[in-house]
Amino acid sequence: MTDPLMLVVYMAGITWFLLLAASLIRAKGWTLQGTKIAMGNRDNLPEETPFSGRADRTAKNTLESFVLFSALALTTHVSGIQSTRVLLGAEIFFWSRLLYIAVYYIGIPYLRTFVWAVGICGLAMMASALL
Repeated sequence: MTDPLMLVVYMAGITWFLLLAASLIRAKGWTLQGTKIAMGNRDNLPEETPFSGRADRTAKNTLESFVLFSALALTTHVSGIQSTRVLLGAEIFFWSRLLYIAVYYIGIPYLRTFVWAVGICGLAMMASALL
């Protein structure tokens, strides 16, 4: 398996974890009542807090970015393109995404946008190898 594909596998796990975490944070799944809510239809979710909102937005944004990242990584793999540009772009995306998650959870607005943009540059590097 190529390094970019391994990063896809890691990102899949991170994305799943973030979606699960966001759901449990919103439902307060560490409490008995929250566990009941999380295991039910989630019709009566507690009011969103600033932190649960950031967790949800982090998960959704990561899922959206993961779709683009995996499409680029898989396309370069199938095309037989194994350049340093693809690997560097994938690594930039991956590590900036991890930093993005931490920064967004903490709630640092301008740094979050900057780190997001660095990740997009990583995706652009991968895409440029296909052109």
